[in-house]
Amino acid sequence: MITKVMKVMRERSASVEETRALGARLAKIAEPGDVFSLDGNLGSGKTEFVRGFVEALAAGAGVHSPTFSIVNTYKTPKFPVHHFDFYRLEDPRELASIGFDEYTSGDGVCLIEWGMMFPGRMPGHAKVISFTEVEESARVVEAHFMF
Repeated sequence: MITKVMKVMRERSASVEETRALGARLAKIAEPGDVFSLDGNLGSGKTEFVRGFVEALAAGAGVHSPTFSIVNTYKTPKFPVHHFDFYRLEDPRELASIGFDEYTSGDGVCLIEWGMMFPGRMPGHAKVISFTEVEESARVVEAHFMF
């Protein structure tokens, strides 16, 4: 019988570099098929976290926020990384037009900014990472994962 264990991550980040380092740490343990919903206010560090994640797998990848394109894909030696930003979406039905279900059931890793805008569309295996600003230049990054 396999027993699942809850893993809790709660880290304070006081800089862009520390937030990127947290993303890089997650990249080391991420596996194909993982889906992460990154949630927090504007400017809370979600995109910087993704930059650290992608840079840890493919240095020089040049991560850009997919605010207007909705999704950017980065090829890495380990797996493709699909970076979504739902901020500009108004209706969960818009996800069908970008092939969202194919991305989340594929062999890549999905990092979804504002994923909890549409909680009913998140796959059951999605893991939520919360970004909470605690001071002007500091945030707490918190996650609860089942392994």
